[in-house]
Amino acid sequence: MKILTVILIGLSATVLVACTQMWRNGGTAQVAEAAPNTLRVGTLNVHYTILSRDSGPWSVGDWNRRKGPLDMAFKAMQSDVVAFQEMESFAFDAGRDTNLGLDWLIQQNPDFTAAATGDPEVFPTTQPIFYRTNRVRLLDQGWFFFSDTPDVIYARTYNGGWSAFATWAQLEDRTTGAKFRVVNIHTDYASKSNRLKSAELVAQRITPWVEAGENVFVVGDFNARRGDDTLAIVERAGITFPKIQGSTYHFNRGLNLFGAIDHLGHTPTIALVGQPVVIRQKFGGEWPTDHYPVLGDFKVGP
Repeated sequence: MKILTVILIGLSATVLVACTQMWRNGGTAQVAEAAPNTLRVGTLNVHYTILSRDSGPWSVGDWNRRKGPLDMAFKAMQSDVVAFQEMESFAFDAGRDTNLGLDWLIQQNPDFTAAATGDPEVFPTTQPIFYRTNRVRLLDQGWFFFSDTPDVIYARTYNGGWSAFATWAQLEDRTTGAKFRVVNIHTDYASKSNRLKSAELVAQRITPWVEAGENVFVVGDFNARRGDDTLAIVERAGITFPKIQGSTYHFNRGLNLFGAIDHLGHTPTIALVGQPVVIRQKFGGEWPTDHYPVLGDFKVGP
């Protein structure tokens, strides 16, 4: 009986802690109109689709269920620039020509186009940066892989795991004339050593831009919380990460168990107006992905 009592107390404590975390990391913020003369920048990990799977989680059938809600989530962000991660239709060795998510969202949102993408033989297509064409224009774009050979496309990560990388786009605000770069990253969720080395490479690559006084955003899925070493490395290169309250990853179930792992970093030449917003809700009764949309309004230096 004593053992059963201890087990029940332990389970009750675990449930209480989980409920407390859900409360602390939850809540849905309203998306207001952007402040005047600001640029709204967002990030969203949309999870890959497995083309060889007809049904089940992250299958083609599942994509057909969630593509409408994903478009609703994108529209709800009301952003000028959105960095996407895992926008991939995973075909294993069958080629990289299919990208259901990219094609769908561009088709549904003709006022946007995608930067940081191209012919998959020479440019990885799975981390595009969408931008509103009447507000922003593309100047340049590029990529680098989190690898000992970062300029080799699809190079495996430092420990030989699946490829992970950064894309970037240099853009110009048509309204203000301000130029800025958006660096879109997605680090390894499973390996801390990979995350730290990836952050070091990001810091190395952005340092010349930062030292030149450029406006630089570093955004995406860091798989690391604010205060972790991964973000600290990038911070030392001149990037500030505003505090994002609560969870940005929810296990595809609305479970808000830990703090934000998706971030909107920027140089001191860029000022955050207000607070970042996390849209924690279903769309059309469905979760469109296992991350929440994250966005912020910024004044970008001249």
